[in-house]
Amino acid sequence: MKQKAEKRAGSTATGFVIDDRYLRHTLGKGHPESPERLKAILRRLKSSGLDNAVRSILPSVDPIPHIRAIHPESHINLIARQAYDESICRLAVSGALAAVDAVCTGDVANAFCAVRPPGHHASDTGECGFCFYNNVAVAARYAQKKHNLARILIVDWDYHHGNGTEWAFYSDPTVLFFSTHALYAFPGTGAADRIGEGKGKGFNINVPLPRGADDKIILNAFTDRLVPAAIKFRPDLVLISAGFDSRQDDLLGDFAVTDAGFAELTKLVMSIAATYSRSRVVSMLEGGYNTEGLALAVESHVRTLLDA
Repeated sequence: MKQKAEKRAGSTATGFVIDDRYLRHTLGKGHPESPERLKAILRRLKSSGLDNAVRSILPSVDPIPHIRAIHPESHINLIARQAYDESICRLAVSGALAAVDAVCTGDVANAFCAVRPPGHHASDTGECGFCFYNNVAVAARYAQKKHNLARILIVDWDYHHGNGTEWAFYSDPTVLFFSTHALYAFPGTGAADRIGEGKGKGFNINVPLPRGADDKIILNAFTDRLVPAAIKFRPDLVLISAGFDSRQDDLLGDFAVTDAGFAELTKLVMSIAATYSRSRVVSMLEGGYNTEGLALAVESHVRTLLDA
């Protein structure tokens, strides 16, 4: 990117949100969104030595008032009845908010949130696609209110469309939502003509990808569609819905993105943040259901964040 990068202040460390309580969340024996996902990630980071390279961030922010800024009370009441342990759903949001605080105050340069449950399908209808509260959406609004950031870019590379995030900001010109996904897969949303409404028209960018989409296809989508939109939008903070079910050999997807491809996607998003957002990036775990493949993809992603 040719524009002059904004000066970054503060730490150059990469934050890492984790809490043992995330391992308690379960949707039943054999369910793909299981604690094994985080266990595999933690094993991989330890074996690679990255666990000593990142800075731990604890989920310490009371999330309830901020959840209410996105989700109606009816949804919150539904979650209280549907979730195995609703407090862990809240804890995932808390981790995302703590990461936003750490990045926005300069305690760390960027952060990855190894949180469960994921969030990008959550809207106002109760649990959807293993998601209960929309971690990234709540974090975006929190960054605006707590840290006075005007414009937030959310980048979602999950195999499944982030219908909940689209719902949250569909008429909002202060949040640019960019998603690559499989239109033919759950939840069946994310058509290219869904571009926002009212003042938010043009701030919702859906890029459906074909079966077997590989590194070249997804990187071209980011280069051709995300970069020009980001240049025009000039985000103050970049959030990533980091879904690794777009990786090759995932159990619930049929894309073919490699670990090297995720590194390239990360570099591209970081270049946007370096140009406009003082390098502020907060990434949050979404999908990824081949546990060992997920762990390798997260390693590649976190290693790239560390190289900022």
